[in-house]
Amino acid sequence: MLSAQSCELFNQPFFQFAQIKKFQPQRLQSLKQEYQQAWQQWKALIQQVSAQLGTPFAKPHIESWTNGWQVRSHFFAFFKYEYYQHSATILSVILNRRRLQVCLDWHSYRANRSQFTLEQYNQWLEQLDYQQYGDFEIWRGDDSEYNDFPLVSSLSPQQLPLEQAQDFYCIGKNCEKAQLDHIDSQQFICQTIRQLLPLYEKCHQSPL
Repeated sequence: MLSAQSCELFNQPFFQFAQIKKFQPQRLQSLKQEYQQAWQQWKALIQQVSAQLGTPFAKPHIESWTNGWQVRSHFFAFFKYEYYQHSATILSVILNRRRLQVCLDWHSYRANRSQFTLEQYNQWLEQLDYQQYGDFEIWRGDDSEYNDFPLVSSLSPQQLPLEQAQDFYCIGKNCEKAQLDHIDSQQFICQTIRQLLPLYEKCHQSPL
């Protein structure tokens, strides 16, 4: 299970191995061990979520704790339906220094390989029930993951314009660091993903 302490891992002055070797050489090995141990716990959590979600979800993608030249500034995983594997629409889960985030997202890095378009993804916003999702938060795809985000209930469609061709929004729930000591993180992730499924499915409909 996650806790407030889980977020502290990402409060690091340096993430690149070259910088750590230069400015904190005594920390390199212990930092690697801390990351590996925390990531194993993260991996186990995501796998438990996957088992709980079951069909029709595919095996989750779990990003590694390192990309080879630096440790991550957050842990990242995402879920898709088995039959939407070639879609850039994802249900993402992020743990960073501030909070745990679960949201519907457009995976821009995979967009050029997606069999579904950004136009299809944006259909969820056009059909959003502002009452049903009132306690969810919403933010632009290019916003920082550390920002404060407004509740859906505080906005209207006129306040969520898609002004450019590549614009999109994310919708989800964020559990702040201090709250992690008081929730079941596995249940939080599962419940939020299930609540987002009607919107996820709308992203894969033919354009209206």
